[in-house]
Amino acid sequence: MVGNAKSLNRRVPGEFAKIRDTYRNSKSSPGALCPCFSRSLGLRALFFLLLLSPAVISAETSVATVTWQPANLVNGSPVLFQIRAPAKVRSVTATWLGHDLTFFRSGASRTWYALAGIPVETKAGKYALRITQATAVEQSAQLVTSIRIGRAVYPKITVHVAKKFTEPNPEELHEINADKGVKQKAFAVATAEKLWMGTFVAPVSSPVSDVFGTARVFNNEVQGRHLGLDFAAPAGTEVHAINRGTVILARPLYFEGGFVVIDHGQGLMSLYLHLSEFKVKEGDQVDTGQLIALSGGSGRATGPHLHLAIRWQGVYVNPAILLKLRIPPQNQA
Repeated sequence: MVGNAKSLNRRVPGEFAKIRDTYRNSKSSPGALCPCFSRSLGLRALFFLLLLSPAVISAETSVATVTWQPANLVNGSPVLFQIRAPAKVRSVTATWLGHDLTFFRSGASRTWYALAGIPVETKAGKYALRITQATAVEQSAQLVTSIRIGRAVYPKITVHVAKKFTEPNPEELHEINADKGVKQKAFAVATAEKLWMGTFVAPVSSPVSDVFGTARVFNNEVQGRHLGLDFAAPAGTEVHAINRGTVILARPLYFEGGFVVIDHGQGLMSLYLHLSEFKVKEGDQVDTGQLIALSGGSGRATGPHLHLAIRWQGVYVNPAILLKLRIPPQNQA
C-alpha cells in the first residue's frame, strides 16, 4: 500500500487580479462606473482570461504528486518517499522531522525517491514534509505536504541473561565504555553518496524470532527497547549484506558480541550482532547478498540468533518494513 498527497504551486496572474479588483470596486461604489464601461471591463477581463489559458493549463500540469511506502506510517517505521515532479526539475531535496533528505531518480523517469525514518519516540500526529524542487535555470519551488503518523503498539517481554550483562563489574564496565567510543566513531561516519541500490534483502533465510520495538525486561528490570529484528538462525548460519556498502566495523564488542556495521551512504547503516565468525574486514566494499559473517550467540544473547538493526541518520527503524519496501532496481543518484 502507498500513501499519497498532492501539492500545487499556482499563482493568479497579476494583471487579471488588477482587473478583477477594479471590477469588484465598481460594483461596491455607486456611480463609480457607468454600466456601459462595466460591461466593457467585463469583456476585457474575459478576453484576458482566454489569452492566459495556456499559462493556467501549464500550471495545472506542474503538479508534484507525493506518495510514500508504507501507506500507514507509525513511530519506528522507515519510509520511502516518492515524488512525481515536472520534467524540468533537476534536483529534489526535503526536510523531514528535522532531517535533510536528498532524492534520487530511477533511470530517466520523472519520479524521485528518498529513504527516511521515523524515530520510535515520535508521537502520533501530522508532520510536514518540506520539499524543494530545483530546475536547470536556478529556479526552485517550495512544496509542503502534511503526513499523518500513527501510534505503533509494541509488546513487552521478559529475558533472562547472565548477571554480568545487567550488573557488570568494574573491569567489564571499562570494556563497555571503551566499546561506546568505538561505536560512536563508527556511527559518526558521514558518506554523502548513496551506496545502496534497489531492494533490500534479508540477511538470512531463518524465521523471525523477535520483532522490532519490544520492551526488554532483563532479569526483572526494564533496560530499554529491542531496536532490531531477530532471526532464529542456528550457530554457523551464513549472514549476507542486505545491500551494497562499506564495512566500517567488524570486531567483537561486549554487548553485541561479533559485530559488523555496513555504511550504505546518506546516513543509512545496517548492523549485524552476535556473530561467531567474520568473513569481511573493516574497509571492505560489499555487494547486496554478499557473505559477511556466520551467526552465533556471542555477547548479550540468550542463545544463537542473528540480530539485524537499521540505523538512519542516528534513528533506529524497523528492519522488517525496510525489507518489504518496493524500490526500483536501477537507481541513479
